[in-house]
Amino acid sequence: MSLTLLKTLIAISEQGSFSAAANFVGVSQAAVGQQMKRLEESLQVSLFDRRSTPPKLNQLGHAVVPKARDIIQAYDSLLDDLPGTENWSGELTLGAVPSTIRGLVPLSVKALMMSAPGLTIRVVPGLSYDLTEQVERDALDAAILTEPFRIPRSLLWQPFVEEPLVLLTSADVKESNPNLLLQSLPFIRHTRRATVGELADEWLVANKVAVNTSMEMESLESVASMVSYGLGVSIVPDICVPDPIFNGLKKIPLKPPARPRVLGIVTRHDCSKARLVERLLSEVKAVIAR
Repeated sequence: MSLTLLKTLIAISEQGSFSAAANFVGVSQAAVGQQMKRLEESLQVSLFDRRSTPPKLNQLGHAVVPKARDIIQAYDSLLDDLPGTENWSGELTLGAVPSTIRGLVPLSVKALMMSAPGLTIRVVPGLSYDLTEQVERDALDAAILTEPFRIPRSLLWQPFVEEPLVLLTSADVKESNPNLLLQSLPFIRHTRRATVGELADEWLVANKVAVNTSMEMESLESVASMVSYGLGVSIVPDICVPDPIFNGLKKIPLKPPARPRVLGIVTRHDCSKARLVERLLSEVKAVIAR
């Protein structure tokens, strides 16, 4: 029996179907089906109810999944705490909010992989709420995201930077009063499903600033692109490691200041790759300090 078969079984349990698990692990749906047949033959049991379409885990299959997780975790931590060893090989599955993927994450991951050539890193983009949930159910080893409003007890939260909220405008805007700009120009809103969108709304309500919302975007990159073409203004974090588009825009401080966006890394307290996550965190801090 290979660890790959157990990882695929876990993916089916977490993703809900063979097709979703196939997308998650990066193989075809047919390959997932073949892997599960090999696993059942190896164990000499049936793990799925194939009378349903698509096949579903049966009672025994659900019971095997936690044991499969234990085996994977034991393997991942095999060399942990042994003298003279550093377990910088294998795979690290890292979630990240999109605004960090164009600068902070690639620079940090590059530094980590240069010091650990045997390491594979898979980056999964998403909103903070969704990434937190994936870390909690052990679908991700860790995630770089905005501080959650609620941190589950099973998770370890380690903040590494505060980004003040600013009014983002195109470079050719001459006015510097944020309230006047918000009242006179279209407002490009970051989705309310994201923490940044909630922080911006919190400031607007607290300061009784009425805006004319022209569009709502799913990512800060999309917001910055629209602002760069002069389609409006937005309230966003002053990104600590910006991409070229964001770097070329005008950032006007809000008065009074809004609550900042706090970025950090979240992982499970029982994460088998805790030392590797700590190493990544040190690389993140080094990139920000440049």
